[in-house]
Formats: sequence, C-alpha cells, structure tokens
Amino acid sequence: MGRICILVVDDFERWRHFVCSVIGKEADLHVAGEASDGLEAVQKAKAVKPDLVLLDIGLPKLNGLVVARRIRRLSPYSKILFLSQESSPDVVGEALKCGSGFVVKTDAAKELLSAVNAVMVDRQFLSSRLADTLRDAEEVLCGTGRGKDMKQLSPPKHSNEISTVLATS
Repeated sequence: MGRICILVVDDFERWRHFVCSVIGKEADLHVAGEASDGLEAVQKAKAVKPDLVLLDIGLPKLNGLVVARRIRRLSPYSKILFLSQESSPDVVGEALKCGSGFVVKTDAAKELLSAVNAVMVDRQFLSSRLADTLRDAEEVLCGTGRGKDMKQLSPPKHSNEISTVLATS
C-alpha cells in the first residue's frame, strides 16, 4: 500500500492542526486537505477522493453523519473514521453505520494512529473510552451491520473484556 491520502474535517482549527501534526509524523500518511464545515468536507472529498476521511460529528452547515453519507455516495472507496467528542450510544451507533471507526477526541493522542491503521486494513476501530458505553448500548451497535465483530460483545462483558475483544477484532 502506498501513501494514505487523508482529509481532516473539524471546525476547530487548532484541533485540525494537532491531527495534521500527528499524521505528518508518519511517512506513509499524507494530509491531502482540510475542511472546517460539512459542505466544504463534501466538496473536498469529491475533488480529492481521499483514502481516509477523519471526520468530526459536530460541524457547521452539515453534521458529520450527513457528511459521511454524502461522501459514501461521492467517493465510495474513501474510508471514514469519526474523530469526535460525542460519545452517546445513539450517536456512536449511527456513526458506525456509515463509518469504519470512532475515536473519542480525548483518546486521540494515544489511539489515532492505531485507528487509522485498523481502518485502512478494513478493521473496525472503536475508542477504548467507549467500552463502558458499549455495555449499555449493545443493541445499538449490534444493529450496525458489522456482523460478528460487534456481536462478540454479547452477552454483556466487563469493560476489560470488551477492551480485549475490541483490541483483537
């Protein structure tokens, strides 16, 4: 696999710069563009056709869930990794229906590169901080069409067991 072309989408400029600096340290990753709102994200994804879109949910003009659905239609080979402060089970479940993974922003420093690597080899990634939330939202996540990866969480497990399942899935 060659260099991975990435589109970074977040309305907070300093956060985008942080993400770009993390990505920029990796020889096989390249930030091909940035967007600060949902409409701009859709336009840039259409033009750039990135391998990966790092996408916030709380965006001006169009929210990240709508953006992800539009990008899926315009650039079907682009993978989508949500990078957001949102962590409610409903939001995470909806995000996983149209994206390949979800990283909570507070975990980005330690999990972003692992998430990128997992998603780029067609593995779903879920932030470790969400493990406790999964126990309460199992039915939301099992309905995402992700097959046995998410169903392995049934019946409810302790959070350390969930983390192990997620780390190995």
